[in-house]
Amino acid sequence: MGTSNSSFLDERLDAGAAPLAVGDFLALAGVLTFGVVNHNGVDYLSAEPVGWILTLVPFLLGWAVFGTLIGAYSAGAAETAKSAIPLAIRGWIPGSVLGLGLRASPLFEGGFAVVFAVVIVVTGLVALVGWRWLYFKLFA
Repeated sequence: MGTSNSSFLDERLDAGAAPLAVGDFLALAGVLTFGVVNHNGVDYLSAEPVGWILTLVPFLLGWAVFGTLIGAYSAGAAETAKSAIPLAIRGWIPGSVLGLGLRASPLFEGGFAVVFAVVIVVTGLVALVGWRWLYFKLFA
């Protein structure tokens, strides 16, 4: 438990983890965009930019919520791949479930399919784990 002077978010957000955050969001946006292009063609990105963005939002929101709650951007997360990668895994699994729930709701188009759920969980994990591993190999 933290001190009375620190808030819940203060313990889970550290400026030193900002490069991880930028890379995480780019990695997830990239893998999601790849899926959009795979299903709709590259012209969809310029013809339907709102549709493209609305495809990404539920999953990026899910990651933002659970990545933060799990501590994927805490001071410890930015120290080593050994700490950063498990935090990403623990944050993405519930984050992707939230994203899938939002996508299945009337707020977003897309609905729900079990195959898509498996694909989004696995590809998101590959993107996050791959990015974080690369970050610590090249930059840390």
